[in-house]
Amino acid sequence: MTDDPSRLPPGSDPDTVDLEDVKKQVHELRKRMGSRLTPWERVRLSRHELRPYTLDYVERLFTHFSEIHGDRRFGDDPAIVAGMALFHGEPVAVVGQQKGRNMKERLLRNYGMAQPEGYRKALRIMKFAEKFQRPVITLIDTPGAYPGIGAEERGQAEAIAYNLREMARLRVPIVCVVLGEGGSGGALGIGVGDRILMLENSVYSVISPESCSAILWKDQEHAEEAARALKLTPDYLYEFGLIDEVLPETGDGAHTDHATAAKTVDEALQRHLAEVSRLDPEERSRLRYEKFRRMGAVAEAAAKESLA
Repeated sequence: MTDDPSRLPPGSDPDTVDLEDVKKQVHELRKRMGSRLTPWERVRLSRHELRPYTLDYVERLFTHFSEIHGDRRFGDDPAIVAGMALFHGEPVAVVGQQKGRNMKERLLRNYGMAQPEGYRKALRIMKFAEKFQRPVITLIDTPGAYPGIGAEERGQAEAIAYNLREMARLRVPIVCVVLGEGGSGGALGIGVGDRILMLENSVYSVISPESCSAILWKDQEHAEEAARALKLTPDYLYEFGLIDEVLPETGDGAHTDHATAAKTVDEALQRHLAEVSRLDPEERSRLRYEKFRRMGAVAEAAAKESLA
């Protein structure tokens, strides 16, 4: 019960209203509001500072996680978390981008923007997984690859391109999940998989709305308009065939209930891993290759139609 009649639904009697009923009404209202979010509002939700990050999911989904460090060439990149773990008792490789909760962590993790050594570390654990025939799970959450001078000098573009080629060739199952932001090549560097899943309030795009606005309008004031034009939300991407499933979020979003978000991802991972694991390695590699080739074919067909 509540003692404040002004907070009850219209026409309700304070003496007969059940608090659980009120909670259900609030939950339904939030669901309706969530379905009407604009692309820009989803972009903002994908960046929410309380949204669960890779290590939050690792803590809830995996056991006996053993992290590796370094790429054996230059150094370690804390923006990429990689290691071996058990997923429902089965050994898997886990790779993900980690942003950080406070300023100290964000600086350490470079806001989730990986450098070349991060992508090489990610591929190192994937190759290890292939050697021992273990599935690979990648958790994507980054504004993009780090564009600094040092990263470019150490071969940022080459590191990402090499990952794309090698992930396409891996003979073990790969399932990728976009947790929040899926920014450009920074996301794609660990995003070539048999299945691509996205949480409801995540985004996946070749460029951020702010950067798109800066290029087209010479300022960032049109970011909201750019977000609409980019079609970067899961519903559009699923419609275009670029992803395989949209994972629902409860309440106001994953940032309000980490446990439920992890449970949703857990169930989806089990289902998709079981499906792709049943395929022969040659067939799986062929389907993965064709999956990404179709994306270019769709873009080419759309371009020709627009020019006609």
